[in-house]
Amino acid sequence: MSLARKSTYNSGYDPYKTNEISTMSQGKLVVMLYDGAIRFCNTAIENMTPRKYEIVNRNIIKAQDIITELMTSLNLDQGGKIAEDLLSLYIYMKKRLLEANVQKDSKILKEVVKILSELKSSWEEIAKTEGASVSPASSRTSGISIQG
Repeated sequence: MSLARKSTYNSGYDPYKTNEISTMSQGKLVVMLYDGAIRFCNTAIENMTPRKYEIVNRNIIKAQDIITELMTSLNLDQGGKIAEDLLSLYIYMKKRLLEANVQKDSKILKEVVKILSELKSSWEEIAKTEGASVSPASSRTSGISIQG
């Protein structure tokens, strides 16, 4: 298969994926972000042993980017203490990811994965119950609103 076909195929798929994401509930979007961050951290952990540090670095940065997105989507005005606590956790995880990247330490990454997994589990419960009480992502003006 040529590269041109491959990119055409992907561009045909992109609108469907975009539509799926834009109509997804906020809770499910947050769960998806946690899934991505966990996956990137685990990929970094897997590549520590064969010392593929370029892959480790790239995946840790992707996890940091997801946490940054989660941080910027917090609504601190309406979210109250829950949003403030989440912000503190996100800041802590970003700091730990930076340390893991500098030190190439899989123990730190495992700590972050544990926190992300616990948060993901909580958001999965929220996503199950949100139903009609939360509007779909397409009606929001920007980002994800994480409210308490």
